[in-house]
Amino acid sequence: MSELRECGIVCPTDWVPLAIEPTDDVRRWAGSTAAEVGERSRAAGYEIDAQALEKDLRRRAEDSRRRDPFYAFAFYPDGFDNALGTLEIDLIHPGASVPRITLDWLAETFSAHDFGPPLITRTELPIGSAVRIRQNFAAAGASPRSPGVLLETLM
Repeated sequence: MSELRECGIVCPTDWVPLAIEPTDDVRRWAGSTAAEVGERSRAAGYEIDAQALEKDLRRRAEDSRRRDPFYAFAFYPDGFDNALGTLEIDLIHPGASVPRITLDWLAETFSAHDFGPPLITRTELPIGSAVRIRQNFAAAGASPRSPGVLLETLM
């Protein structure tokens, strides 16, 4: 698995890599990353709330860290102090209970029926076949009074 981490992943600059490694100092990372994203937004002509941005970065990194993904990114277009989306990349390996990972297995395993049935479609990507799961997923909001999140996944 360490060889895969050496390959890395490249995203546009508005997708910020989250501090998910156990050795990462999330508070320090959030402060320096908020400064970088704030500067990028200022250069594009936008003023943003640096404190709100730093808090959002920290919250998203801590949330992703709980799931231990391979990589995690948050989408901060210029002028936004709250991410518009999160991208988590994980590796799933076959094992004794699931000897072969298929698109059907992914759709069944990662579908939630919390607020109605998911919309599952198949698609082709440059790297091969995929299944898209659009679902109303029971996820906590930013605060106890805010609504949950509509989660769309691509496997």
